Amino acid sequence: MKPQREVRGVTIVGTGMYVPERALTNHDLERMVDTSDEWIRERTGILERRIAAPDQASSDLALRASQRALDMAGVKATEIDHIIVATTTPDRVLPSCACTLQVGLGATGAASYDIFAACTGFVFGLGLAQGLIGSGVADTVLLVGVETLSRIVDYTDRNTCVLFGDGAGAVVLKPWAAGDGLLAIDMHSDGQLGDVLEVAAGGSLLPASLDTVRDRKHFISMRGKKLFPFAVRSMDESLRIVLDRAGLAPSDLELMIPHQANQRIIDAVRERLGLPEEKVVANIQRYGNTSSASIPISLDEVVRTGRLKVGDLLGMSAFGGGATWGAAVMRWTLAPVVPQGVAGEAQGATLGQVAS
Repeated sequence: MKPQREVRGVTIVGTGMYVPERALTNHDLERMVDTSDEWIRERTGILERRIAAPDQASSDLALRASQRALDMAGVKATEIDHIIVATTTPDRVLPSCACTLQVGLGATGAASYDIFAACTGFVFGLGLAQGLIGSGVADTVLLVGVETLSRIVDYTDRNTCVLFGDGAGAVVLKPWAAGDGLLAIDMHSDGQLGDVLEVAAGGSLLPASLDTVRDRKHFISMRGKKLFPFAVRSMDESLRIVLDRAGLAPSDLELMIPHQANQRIIDAVRERLGLPEEKVVANIQRYGNTSSASIPISLDEVVRTGRLKVGDLLGMSAFGGGATWGAAVMRWTLAPVVPQGVAGEAQGATLGQVAS
């Protein structure tokens, strides 16, 4: 019998983010749809969201975030073993967004693929990376959460168009000593809740046609009243599961990064966990809901502003369409970095046509 390989610890060694230059404010939306700044702020907590330029695809945003994460980690693109891109808005159906990103980075040796778990995609990606690195299959994984949700938002529907924005966040993961880094991850799905948040057309069930375009079935639709209680309950319960697995309690956390879906959801989860406001990260007012990108964007901001120190316990929790939900807890191992700008760079060349 072959001896069992010891499972390795896994940690994050670099973070990065990128959001587009253009900000779409609540006052801008007042001129586009029947809404108001006060209505949006009271119901969502959002003041503005970033919108990708017409020539920017998801891979372009992912490239900027990935380069920053690799720079922080001191890792060359050629050292990456796997590129995992969590997205619901890839550049196109084929090839994957990850393969297009691979070309832009020059990560010639990386197995590259997308995962589709909506807003929980980054947490699911952490689970995959932990398995790959922990088992010894990979030594270096680049995990990206990226969305250009403005491409699938119906700007005639005031209930959804006010929520979503574009952006990308990335992390580099490598082996680490057991007991530090990622401590526990929890992942769940329930396909019976698939109609809570969906884009009905564009796949094999309802291929694109004149009828699907006319009926606006290629845009996001959401059943908000059904979504709110599920989101609060699932994020709370999943985070408690990983804390229990790690022998921890909510009060042990230094920071908790929830998926940035709605400020009321964030507040409700915080109250259920008994956490003070200063321990729960919220930047939804500036970026809106960026789906799979929201947690890694928030993570990069707290890293670059020095809010996370070595040894701090960090919780992350998300829910999304599918339905999917999950959480992760880790003991932070990365020393504080010199603060850097995170947005508003020149656009540069796009990657959207690389694999055309």
